[in-house]
Amino acid sequence: MASSPRILIAGAGIGGLTAALALLRQGFSVRVFEQAKVLAEVGAGVQISANGNRVLFALGLEAALKKMAWIPEGKEVRLWSTGETWPLFDLGAESVERYGFPYYMLHRADLHALLAEAVLALDPDCIRLDARCAGFAEDSDGVRLRLAGGESIAGAALIGADGVHSAIRQAMFGADKPHFTGCMAWRGIIPADKLPPNLLRPIGTNWIGPGGHIVHYFLRRGELVNFVGVRERADWTIESWTAVGTVEECLADFKGWHEDIQTLIRHIETPYKWALMAREPMKRWSVGRVGLMGDACHPMLPFLAQGANSAIEDGMMLATCLKAFGRDVPAALRAFERERQERTTRMMRGSAANVDLFHNPVLASGVGAAQFVADNWQPERVAARYDWLFTYDATRELVAA
Repeated sequence: MASSPRILIAGAGIGGLTAALALLRQGFSVRVFEQAKVLAEVGAGVQISANGNRVLFALGLEAALKKMAWIPEGKEVRLWSTGETWPLFDLGAESVERYGFPYYMLHRADLHALLAEAVLALDPDCIRLDARCAGFAEDSDGVRLRLAGGESIAGAALIGADGVHSAIRQAMFGADKPHFTGCMAWRGIIPADKLPPNLLRPIGTNWIGPGGHIVHYFLRRGELVNFVGVRERADWTIESWTAVGTVEECLADFKGWHEDIQTLIRHIETPYKWALMAREPMKRWSVGRVGLMGDACHPMLPFLAQGANSAIEDGMMLATCLKAFGRDVPAALRAFERERQERTTRMMRGSAANVDLFHNPVLASGVGAAQFVADNWQPERVAARYDWLFTYDATRELVAA
């Protein structure tokens, strides 16, 4: 491994760690630089559909994932006011039968820890903490990453997996231009044993209503409930996952919604809130030996449950491209862009478009809502929105052009 090209990765999130694991398994030398002093993730849920699990299973994580996941029997749509319920799609065994892999719901911190453990098992020195990336310099032979303390590290390639506020992206292309969507989101974790039996069905639920929607599902084999509520509000524009709100404020945002929603909110231990900012798809992800992946280049709104999945796909495909093109790193990064840009752009557009489905004004009326759901959640229309996501195979081989 010492003689193989060294790949430098900025950011030890889910995408960066997936890339590191895939690269290590391909025989690369890898170093991951994370600015946090402790390797940890936020306490929130993540949905890993068949396309994401296809990659994670290929990376040897199948058995461990099964032990920590909650496997839903299906997903449903419920009306904000009455609780009227419609099926969205079946999961469980049907996901395996239809797409070849299961649909898991996981605590983000559990998945993050699993990836980190797998990386460190292959190379105990791979991840470096308290290492903030401050810039880079490139020449024909390689790239040098500069850390905040002044240290410089040489590599064959530098990958910016440092999230939506990517320092690597800013150094490459300048500041981005996000725009506020007019929506803010609440998230929280609820101990399942605090909830009444009617809220313990093995189904992931998406409540839809005029000007807002709510998603909740189980984590850790059913021990916890993940809550995400989105409201159209113009007075909160801070894009942070760690801003703490209050249960009272969250209840006020969903005043008039079904009593099941009130029950869930009242049992949230610590509600967090953040503004939902949107960005246009980037035309370029790489310059020479430096490239971007995950939220650093294609951040998407959380309305399609594909943010983590897209980063996982990126990690595997990046390793495949670097392997296929050998030491021609710029060609490998250009190939990675070609392979991923159309799909991730479609994901970004699809996520944004779901606001019109989930928040439509017609949902204010029970009669109008029933017809709206009948029109938009027909099996054929649901398949058109999701099949292309779940059938994608990021583990396929790539032949260098």
